[in-house]
Amino acid sequence: MTTLPPGPSTPVLVQVLYAMTRPHRGMRETRKRYGDAFVVKTPIFGRALVISDPAEIRQLFQTSPDIAENVEPNLGRILGPGSLFALQGEAHRAQRKLLVPPFHGRRLAAFEQIVEEETVNELAGWPQGRPFPVMPSTMRITLNAILRAVFGAEGAEFADLRDLLPKLVALGSKLALLPIPKRDYGSWTPWGRFRALRREYDAVINRLIDKATDLDDRNDVLAMMLQSRYEDGSAMTRSEVADQLLTLLAAGHETTATTLAWAVERLRRHPDVLDALVDEVDAGGKELREAVITEVQRVRPVIDLVGRNIRTDGFQLGRWTVPKGMNVLVSIDLIHDDPAVFPNPRAFDPSRFTGTRPDLYQWIPFGGGTRRCIGAAFAVMEMNVVLRTMLRDFTLAPTSEPDERWHSRGVASAPRDGGLAVVHRRTTGAAPTATTTSRGAHS
Repeated sequence: MTTLPPGPSTPVLVQVLYAMTRPHRGMRETRKRYGDAFVVKTPIFGRALVISDPAEIRQLFQTSPDIAENVEPNLGRILGPGSLFALQGEAHRAQRKLLVPPFHGRRLAAFEQIVEEETVNELAGWPQGRPFPVMPSTMRITLNAILRAVFGAEGAEFADLRDLLPKLVALGSKLALLPIPKRDYGSWTPWGRFRALRREYDAVINRLIDKATDLDDRNDVLAMMLQSRYEDGSAMTRSEVADQLLTLLAAGHETTATTLAWAVERLRRHPDVLDALVDEVDAGGKELREAVITEVQRVRPVIDLVGRNIRTDGFQLGRWTVPKGMNVLVSIDLIHDDPAVFPNPRAFDPSRFTGTRPDLYQWIPFGGGTRRCIGAAFAVMEMNVVLRTMLRDFTLAPTSEPDERWHSRGVASAPRDGGLAVVHRRTTGAAPTATTTSRGAHS
């Protein structure tokens, strides 16, 4: 017997428009009316159960993939059938095992210098004394950093990807929320344009694979992929390499850049935290900065929903009995906004994470369980280095302006004005340690 909570009865189109025009606020108002679990109707996921109770989230994330697999459909239809989002069961486990090493330990530490160099290069072109959005800058920093981490040295293909990927990611992020049309109407449609961009991307990756030499002397992710072997001794196919690289490039670019823009937006409205953060940077510390990054991701989660698809009939999830084939969506925003989990949840208070690590079943900006983002450590490192470098080299002016509103970019939610900043270059403090490369700030 199926037992599910109630939810809005309005037509699917009305629910979609409400969610897109009122990101986050709409979900909170639905919780206020129906409680911490409710059923919604969407064009992508169909009739889905939304949950935000900590115990039910923990149970779902700990459930075997045989029972609760990745939500269907998922970003695999954008990133390709060989991406981690699309793979299931043993194929997902094997691929994840191959991809985890470059984003942890010594390899991760080696990427810090790349991030700092890209940050110094980009910040060299910042205007002083007048408002400007930081998000275009953080987009360029994270894109260039992940490209260098993935492909190593620069070249013609690197330049091609630097131009191609922002268009591919931006369009894919919007299409991820829409059904795939049954007919192909050509390159003048959004899906047609996306497929054309994807063909360009695949051609660039094939050229990079053809040129790959001296793999033993390289530390980039592409070299690692080409050398890696599954347990049966087989290598990754070219299509698998292309899909996984696109997954890393897309997932490791826009979300991190957007969180950095939110960090600037939050810090300018909390001058006491900002002052303490600058003092810590000058003293060479990092504890508060790490807590700030954690708190920004709690109060301004860039991705609102992660989910699972139920593969067995009558699955008992806490209070609910879920039928086979139904998607269960975890609302990241709602659990982050739950006063029973995070007291005074609307307050920006990094001290709640100072000297402690968050519960990864309650603080979930990277998802959870076997589907938790494999690039989480890389993203946190990147945000840490960018904030450290920015506050070391620039004074960020506080503001009394109202909070920037949420703006939906498709998959991600960004500050509406792009994280407006006013900065002045510092004349005292620690000297820059990064070596500025010859490439300009806005190349």
